[in-house]
Amino acid sequence: MSLRLQKLLLILLTIVIIFSAILLILYNTKENVSFFYTPSEINKSDMASDKIIRIGGFVENNSFNKISSSLFKFRITDEKASILVTYNGILPDLFREGQGAVIEGFFEENNIFKATEVFAKHDENYVPATIKDDLKDTGYWNKKYK
Repeated sequence: MSLRLQKLLLILLTIVIIFSAILLILYNTKENVSFFYTPSEINKSDMASDKIIRIGGFVENNSFNKISSSLFKFRITDEKASILVTYNGILPDLFREGQGAVIEGFFEENNIFKATEVFAKHDENYVPATIKDDLKDTGYWNKKYK
């Protein structure tokens, strides 16, 4: 084999290895990225009841009910739609009505979202541009941030 052919094979092999590594990284990243859905997005789609997902929105005013010392019911809203959530556990200190929250869990048979984890947003000063645009479209941004 000539030296020129050996160099060409080495370059092609290197390109194949790099391309394979990039595809492997992208595939694994897809499996581990956590996004959240808004209540409007969930109402428009068919979510499997056994699939664990995250819902993001605001805790609807006058919807929080403390059933027992560790069992709570409340609604998550994006001002277009809302979802009833039940949670058994300890809520974060910053969790309250009107505050942003991300809820992880799954849907039960009766379209009630059973939360396994609750994350309260600590600061409403920074909002990503895409979420800010969605809030402006619903009119919620103007009400809350005038």
